[in-house]
Amino acid sequence: MPSAVTLIRSTSLSDVAEYAYAATAPAEARLIFLAGACPLNDDGSTAGIGDYAAQAEASVENLKTALAAAGAALTDVISTRVLVASTSQADLVTAWEVVRDAFGDHDAPSTLLGVTVLGYDHQLVEIEAVAAVVD
Repeated sequence: MPSAVTLIRSTSLSDVAEYAYAATAPAEARLIFLAGACPLNDDGSTAGIGDYAAQAEASVENLKTALAAAGAALTDVISTRVLVASTSQADLVTAWEVVRDAFGDHDAPSTLLGVTVLGYDHQLVEIEAVAAVVD
């Protein structure tokens, strides 16, 4: 089924950003608001302790699982917010590259943030998302 999400790019804005600047969904779309996807294993332990890329990968996998439970996929995501517990821009980029690669051509609008701390022990990455589907 084709995605209800339309990604919007502007030639008036820099093309340096690796995502669309805006996205829309039709009025009849069902919006799905996802809790932040965390790098947690099935047993509740934190995956990839100390490893930004591994935690981003685990967070993406958990995001995919939550999307599937709601009847959606990564291509239905209309926006994301990637939170990284670090003051180093390099750490943010490491996490972002994993997320960007997971989304491939579906480069939904996104915000990348460095934060001081996240909710679980040893947690470095969290991904918030909103998706839109037409049933």
